[in-house]
Amino acid sequence: MNADTSQEAVTVDLHVRSLAPRAGHAQQNVAIERLDDLESADRIEAFNVHVWGHQISLSTAAANTDAGQFVLDRVEQFRSWAAETGRSVDSFFETRRVESEIMDEEYAALVLPSLTLAEYRDGDLAFVAPCSDDGSVCTVEDRIDVLAASGVTDVLQSDDPELPSAVVEEE
Repeated sequence: MNADTSQEAVTVDLHVRSLAPRAGHAQQNVAIERLDDLESADRIEAFNVHVWGHQISLSTAAANTDAGQFVLDRVEQFRSWAAETGRSVDSFFETRRVESEIMDEEYAALVLPSLTLAEYRDGDLAFVAPCSDDGSVCTVEDRIDVLAASGVTDVLQSDDPELPSAVVEEE
């Protein structure tokens, strides 16, 4: 990372669905490659990839497994972050009723997105994508774009259309 110790350490957890459709795999691979590039360019300190399934049962049995508890804890963290920041992740983490013909039962399941990004700054959850804010959606790709541009700042802003804003990269 930058030698400037005042800069926050940015790490990213990328959660990918293990059984995503073919198009989802391409999107996942692109996100992983871009995060790898950001890590190599010192835009982020590190990133981790976590694989989760299509859905998780909300039954007590699922919550009693390490993997199930990990997913449920993460989703709860994401929802708390959204509530604190005035955003929403609910439409991306839907609860559905599932009928199991094999077990002859019905249960509630949390359907997981094929791709979720959790951004941490100095260890604290700072952003989750996808999320929505007043009708607009920030996708994982959008957030990676923001991280890629994180070293870029406007150094000159003017209301005069004759004077363009100058953009330089921080050192």
